[in-house]
Amino acid sequence: MHKFLNKIKKFEQKPFVIKNFINMDEVKLFNKLFQKLPIEINNKRQKILKKKWSSNYEPDLQKIYLEKLNLILENFSMDNPKTKDGYDSLGLFQESFSPVSLHVDSGFDFNKIIYKQTLLPLSEEGETVIFKNRFYGCSTTFSIDPVELSAKGYNKRSSEHLNLFGGKDFDKNMHKKYLNHEDINNLKGLEIDLIYKWNLGDLLVFDRTTLHCSSSNLKSKKLGLTSLMVKL
Repeated sequence: MHKFLNKIKKFEQKPFVIKNFINMDEVKLFNKLFQKLPIEINNKRQKILKKKWSSNYEPDLQKIYLEKLNLILENFSMDNPKTKDGYDSLGLFQESFSPVSLHVDSGFDFNKIIYKQTLLPLSEEGETVIFKNRFYGCSTTFSIDPVELSAKGYNKRSSEHLNLFGGKDFDKNMHKKYLNHEDINNLKGLEIDLIYKWNLGDLLVFDRTTLHCSSSNLKSKKLGLTSLMVKL
């Protein structure tokens, strides 16, 4: 459990979207950056290619990105895992060919005041589902699938969420429309807060304590940049 839980809860709020966070020329710059970066993880099981934005790449674009973030978020610092070469990271590019499963990106350092998470869409295809439900443990992928629970990865694997949120059956219509890549029984007790349809130039902002996942509506692939923050 996080040491500064009361402070973490103090800064929590509903997810929101900043329209026109970047312009189309900047979208192109981010896509070019993605092509330049070395591959950090090629997860063939989950069909996700991951690249970390190393702090030694594109300083001018770093300045633009951080200046824009500072206009909407106050007194924060980046909290992204370092690259495999030991460099600080401004975020994680994920090129996903299948929907990302239910998880939370709350980190592993319980002495930090975890704050916000941002998603910068870099493809027109993609949807993200944010739930009202919150989790105050470490970064965790939630599943009832024995194969997933035994898988190795950055996140802890667990089904403990099923004991936290009351166990009410998840809405069958919403499951069919947005989340049919998830076992409906893995969604017991969950309530949707926001379904965000990706739009180039937008920035999605939400608390790191909220459960979230991709929607099942992915025809080919999607590309986005996720950044994690802590409060200073």
